Amino acid sequence: MEKSKVYFTDLRTKPGLNLLDKLERLMKKAGIENIDFKNKFVAVKIHFGEPGNLAYIRPNYAAVVVKLIKELGGIPFLTDSNTLYTGRRSNAVDHLEAAMENGFNPLAVGCNVIIADGLKGTDYREIPIDMKHCKTAKIGTAIADADIIISMNHFKGHEMTGFGGALKNLGMGSGSRGGKLEMHSASQPIIELKNCIGCRQCFKNCAQEAISFNEDKKAVIDYSKCVGCGQCVAVCQFDSAQVSWNESADTANEKIAEYAYAVIKDKPNFHINFIMNVSPNCDCWNSNDAAIIPDLGIAASYDPVALDKASIDMVNKAPVLRNTLLDDKLDCGCNHEEEMDKFHHIHPNTDWRAGLSHAESIGLGTNEYELVVVK
Repeated sequence: MEKSKVYFTDLRTKPGLNLLDKLERLMKKAGIENIDFKNKFVAVKIHFGEPGNLAYIRPNYAAVVVKLIKELGGIPFLTDSNTLYTGRRSNAVDHLEAAMENGFNPLAVGCNVIIADGLKGTDYREIPIDMKHCKTAKIGTAIADADIIISMNHFKGHEMTGFGGALKNLGMGSGSRGGKLEMHSASQPIIELKNCIGCRQCFKNCAQEAISFNEDKKAVIDYSKCVGCGQCVAVCQFDSAQVSWNESADTANEKIAEYAYAVIKDKPNFHINFIMNVSPNCDCWNSNDAAIIPDLGIAASYDPVALDKASIDMVNKAPVLRNTLLDDKLDCGCNHEEEMDKFHHIHPNTDWRAGLSHAESIGLGTNEYELVVVK
């Protein structure tokens, strides 16, 4: 397979050329203007940040992307899907408030924010893909209905997948709550009886009629009927219907790649990784630990696999910062300047290669790349 081009700019600036200017220059050098945006709906897939976590991409960068899309004739909107876990982004009302709180509002970014899978995470399209793990992918409707996909990805560590970049943001981030359940778990949901108040929302929203109630008016799942769609988890407000967290890291990585494939299937797409504030864990936590390496820059490509591979290579070559989680993990007299698999050191039970390898095998992109530096 031919090498993909990944374009990279560092964070050095000078009078008349700030970081926002450099982002625009990077996107143009990487060929974003070759996409026909005229009168097309453009989903700008981004993580709005769990309030309390300050490692998310600044809205200023999103504003640059939005402005350029508009100049090219597109109709952009910022979007993300609701989270599977209970938090500030598990329903559209709270999710929108969190986004606005973190600065993602029309005044700051120049376009509207749409929560892709609706109020309770149940608004999705099933995209047929017929892959190793997933025959279809449950993708948030606003993302599935968009004509063009642009991903803006904060590159960082992740406790399940090793790292989070373009594939993670596209795949896990675009899945509805039921889709996230499918990626996280190989099993059907469970009912934590002590939390159930018998509100019957799970019963009303179960298309398979798999939920009934016991003599204590607590929900019970008939697993002979349950298909693991996750709707009960999505609508339960009392943490009674829960995910059974039993998926292996490798399988989760492969499922995420398949979902990413579904998101950009048959659509123009372009991807940007922000390799800065590289925190050791997911942005879904309401706090972020210290960055493990110095800020490196911004990378862009049409190929999300090559983009993530180039980003991981740059992170692995960067020096380790002192007084960080990675520094604590090393604690062995290691040379902090040497090249090492940093995310594997932080999360030894993960193997990020599984996701990239599977993504390449299903035609999502290639691990072979040429790095083009943009000044």
